[in-house]
Amino acid sequence: MLDTLGIALIGCGTVGGGVADVLLRHGDRLAARAGRSLALRRVVVRDPAKLRDVPVPADIVSTDHAAAIHDPAVHVVVELMGGTTTAKKVVLDALAAGKHVVTANKALLAEAGHEIFEAARRAERAVCFEAAVAGGVPIIRALGESLAANQVTAIQGILNGTSNFILTAMAERGMTYAAALAEAQRLGYAEADPTLDVDGSDAAHKLAILAQIAFGVTAKPTDISRQGIDTLDAMDIRFADELGYTIKLLAEAWTSGTRNAEPGVRNEKQPDSSGSALRTPHSALGVALHVAPVLLRHTDLLAQVRGAYNAVLVRGDVVGETLYQGPGAGRGPTASSVLADLIDLAVGRAQRTFAAAQLWSKASKGFAIEPPERVRSRFYLRLLVADKPGVLADVTRILADEQISISSVVQHEAAESGGSPVPLVIVTHAAETGRFKLALAKINRLATAAAPAVFFSMGD
Repeated sequence: MLDTLGIALIGCGTVGGGVADVLLRHGDRLAARAGRSLALRRVVVRDPAKLRDVPVPADIVSTDHAAAIHDPAVHVVVELMGGTTTAKKVVLDALAAGKHVVTANKALLAEAGHEIFEAARRAERAVCFEAAVAGGVPIIRALGESLAANQVTAIQGILNGTSNFILTAMAERGMTYAAALAEAQRLGYAEADPTLDVDGSDAAHKLAILAQIAFGVTAKPTDISRQGIDTLDAMDIRFADELGYTIKLLAEAWTSGTRNAEPGVRNEKQPDSSGSALRTPHSALGVALHVAPVLLRHTDLLAQVRGAYNAVLVRGDVVGETLYQGPGAGRGPTASSVLADLIDLAVGRAQRTFAAAQLWSKASKGFAIEPPERVRSRFYLRLLVADKPGVLADVTRILADEQISISSVVQHEAAESGGSPVPLVIVTHAAETGRFKLALAKINRLATAAAPAVFFSMGD
């Protein structure tokens, strides 16, 4: 058996405690899988005196990052402290000291991936990050290894379990957004400040990482078109259901490489196996990145992902469509991915994969970020308008002026409204996003518009 792999754990909270627990309790099993022992040499925390539910030996616990990083018995530094300031320094210092790095820090990779990976290449060390996206779902390994023979042409992902839990509660139990969020917090799915989860930021960080692996695109989170669920009205959940759709917060990337799709045209001829035709950007070498609520048909595979689960649908030019689903957060699932990376490092697979992948490097795959305005999609449009003659005619004229055709209209017969505004729902045929938004601005200026229009893309 090879020499022991020494591990320093930086951060021993929810996930770090799970990693420490398995290392301490299941060392024999891990050694059998890795061909060598995995030994927890150091644990660095903010408060060594804090009571923890994992019996970490007191003599390896400290607050000293540098001592852990420079310990000659440590070969891998596992960064699980979170944040992007101290964590970045810890990672860069570990690489400079000749240590491999394992991290679950999606924000750090999305913001500073190029700097970190260049440092790793200079040090001839590997950075492993399976736990950074979708928790226990092995999507990083699937994209980088199992699907390596493919050019990925589309990714659709439910990458935030908090948002998916809230949307499931709203759709299935009729809860308001506020009530569903409160329940998510009570159950531990949402933080006290849930902003990064519900405004789409967390999913955007993860999509930036997936876009780098699949397309060689270095996208900052600010490069990604983003809309969260924090302003979602239960009314739109109900209308979507009436139309046969479910609303999901999706992180999506599309190229015009989808089979039989012409540049700038929705793939009408060859829908994917779930029955939906993936949207495409205009340019043959463009990739559009988007995080937003999307209407999916009830029969769509992703529409059926419930609760706090994550799922990622990947379409490759050789394999076709594959789906990866599982728990996206929490101690066990995320620790499982961290430990898988440690085993890969112990075996030597991770080092070879890291060197070959050339992530966050100048070795681009030729894709550029497509302006979101050029993406074509069908749209769900919900208006609150005065209950007066001619309103629908005004709206349809504006849409027609931007060459947007209507697929269907929903306007319920109402009792005497007494002058109160009424909802009007329109589903369009495929249109360019930029032109749709121009039409939207004109509609919002109508005297009969009682509130800003609400719109979502449709996943077919």
